[in-house]
Amino acid sequence: MANIGHGEKFEALKARLMLTAAKLFLAKGYTATKLVDISRAAECDNNAVPRVFGDKDGLLAELVAYVLEGQFKATAEFLANIEHDKILFYAAETTLQLYMAESSEHIRELYSIAYSSPKSSSIIYDTITKKLEDIFKEYLPHLNSNDFYELELASGGIMRSFLTVPCDRYFTMERKVKRFLETTFLVYEVPKEKIAQAIEFVSEFDYPALAQRAVSNMLGFLERNLEKFNLNQDSSLT
Repeated sequence: MANIGHGEKFEALKARLMLTAAKLFLAKGYTATKLVDISRAAECDNNAVPRVFGDKDGLLAELVAYVLEGQFKATAEFLANIEHDKILFYAAETTLQLYMAESSEHIRELYSIAYSSPKSSSIIYDTITKKLEDIFKEYLPHLNSNDFYELELASGGIMRSFLTVPCDRYFTMERKVKRFLETTFLVYEVPKEKIAQAIEFVSEFDYPALAQRAVSNMLGFLERNLEKFNLNQDSSLT
C-alpha cells in the first residue's frame, strides 16, 4: 500500500488539532484556551494551529461545521422511525441545541462566539438557510433562497439570544423552549395550531440526556475522523 501522502498528513494534523481543541474548549472554555495550549496538548509545535487554521476563529469555524453535522445526525437518530414531519423535526433539533447550551457554560460560550464570529456565523447562516427553505417553503412558497437567508438572519438572532441567556427559577427550560418555538415559527408564518403541536411534541423527550449524548457523539465523530488517518498510517508501514 502506498505511504501516507503529504496532503493526508496535513488532514491528519488538522483532525488531531480539532479533536484536541474541542476537548479543551469543553473543559476550559473557548476564551481561556490559548493556541499554544491546543498545540501542546496535541503534541505539535507551537505554530501548528496558525499554520493549519489561520487563527482560533478559523479553527472554531471548522468545528462549527462538524457540530452542525453532528447535531443533525443526533436529532435524526433519536427521531428515527418516530417522526418525519419537517416542522416537528426542526422543533426537536433546535430544542436539543437549547439544552446543549444549558448543559454547560463552556458550550454556551461556544455558541455565543460562533454566532458572533464572521467566519463561523457565515457557516451557520449558509448551512441553516438551506434547511429552512426546505422546511418552511410550504408556508412561504413565494420566497426564494435570498429571502430565506434574510429570514435566517432574523431567526438566527432569536436563537443566539435564547442560547446565551441562561435559565433561572422563573425563566425555566420549559418556558425557554416554548417561547423560542413560538417566536421563531412566527417568523416563518407557521400556523398557531402547528406551533402548539410542536411544543407538545418536544415535551416528550429526555433532552438533558440527549444533550449529553450529542456532545459525546460529536467528540466520537472527531475521534473516528482522526483514527481513520492513524489506520492509514499504520497500514503504510506494513
